[in-house]
Amino acid sequence: MLHTPGDPPPLPTEPIADYTDSQTHTQNEGGAPFVRDDNQWSLLANAWYSTRDLAACLRVDTSTLRRWRTAQPPQGPPFVSVSERVIMYSAVDVEEWLRRHRTVPRRDA
Repeated sequence: MLHTPGDPPPLPTEPIADYTDSQTHTQNEGGAPFVRDDNQWSLLANAWYSTRDLAACLRVDTSTLRRWRTAQPPQGPPFVSVSERVIMYSAVDVEEWLRRHRTVPRRDA
C-alpha cells in the first residue's frame, strides 16, 4: 500500500507486541473493564460497525443502542468508546452476542 505525505499512516498488520501468556488480563479504566484474551482474533483484522450501521443491521433505532450502552449494568453487544462521541462495535463481538441471545424453540413444545 502506498503512503502519500499528509495521509494518516496505515494501521499495522502485525501485532504491536508479542505476549507469551494466554491468560485473560483485566484492569479497570474509568469504571469500564478492559479484557484482553490472547486466544481471540486480532480486533483490527475484523469489521467494525458504527452505532448507525449496527442499528440498521439489527433493525433497531440508534437510541436503543445508546440506552443499552448507558444502562447499569450495560446491555447489548460489547462496544469500544473510540472517543466521547464515537462508539464502535466489533462484528465478531456482535455475532457472539447474537448467538448467546438466540432462542431455538423446542419441537415438543
